[in-house]
Amino acid sequence: CPDLHPPKYVQLPLSSSPSPPLKGGQEAFAPLGLNAGAFYALSTLLNRMVIWHYPGEEVNAGRIGLTIVIAGMLGAVISGIWLDRSKTYKETTLVVYFMTLVGMVVYTFTLNLGHLWVVFITAGTMGFFMTGYLPLGFEFAVELTYPESEGISSGLLNISAQVFGIIFTISQGQIIDNYGTKPGNIFLCLFLTLGAALTAFIKPDLRRQKANKETPENKLQEEEEESNTSKVPTAVSEDHL
Repeated sequence: CPDLHPPKYVQLPLSSSPSPPLKGGQEAFAPLGLNAGAFYALSTLLNRMVIWHYPGEEVNAGRIGLTIVIAGMLGAVISGIWLDRSKTYKETTLVVYFMTLVGMVVYTFTLNLGHLWVVFITAGTMGFFMTGYLPLGFEFAVELTYPESEGISSGLLNISAQVFGIIFTISQGQIIDNYGTKPGNIFLCLFLTLGAALTAFIKPDLRRQKANKETPENKLQEEEEESNTSKVPTAVSEDHL
C-alpha cells in the first residue's frame, strides 16, 4: 500500500540564519570620524588661517601644508610598525589621539605669535600624530568588528570621516569668518577632546587576534615551539670531547 505518512522535514540549525551586520565595534567609528573630520577641515582651511595672520605668505602656507603631509606619512609608518610589533591597539590609539589633541591645542595658541617658523613646527607635530592616528583607527576598528569584512568596516569608517569632515569644514569656516581663527581651532579642539574620551571607553575586544590564535596552524606552531624548547640535548658532539 502507498505510504500515507507526511514527509519529514529537517529543521535547519539556528546558526545557518544570516547574522546581522556589525555585531560590535561601532563605538570606534565616531572617534575616527572626529579625528579625520578635524584633519580634513584643518587641511581645507589652512591657507585661509595662515594668510589671516601672515598676509602675503601664500607660498609658505602651501609649504606648511606639505610639512603636515610629510610628517603625517612618517607618523603613519612609525605607528603602523609599532602597532604590528606591540599589538597594543587601544593603548597606542589612545596615546596618539591624546597627542593629536595636544598638538592641536599648541597649534591653536601659537598661530598668531607672528613667527612663521613656529607654525611650521607646531603644524608638523600636529600632522605627525593626527595623520598617524588614521591607520591605527582603521586597524582597531577592524579588530573590533571581526569577523565582518574589512571592506565593510573601512567603508563605514570612510563615510563617518567624510560626514564629519563636511560638517567641520563648513562650521569652522563660518566661525573663522565671524570670530577669527582661534575660536575656529578651539571648535576642533573640543571635538578632538570628545573623540579622545570616547576612545578611552572603548572595550578592547580584539576578535581578530583571538581568532588567529585559535587556528589549527597557530596551535600546531605553538606546540612545536614548546616541544623544541622542552628538549634537552643528550649527546655531546665529538668536537667537544
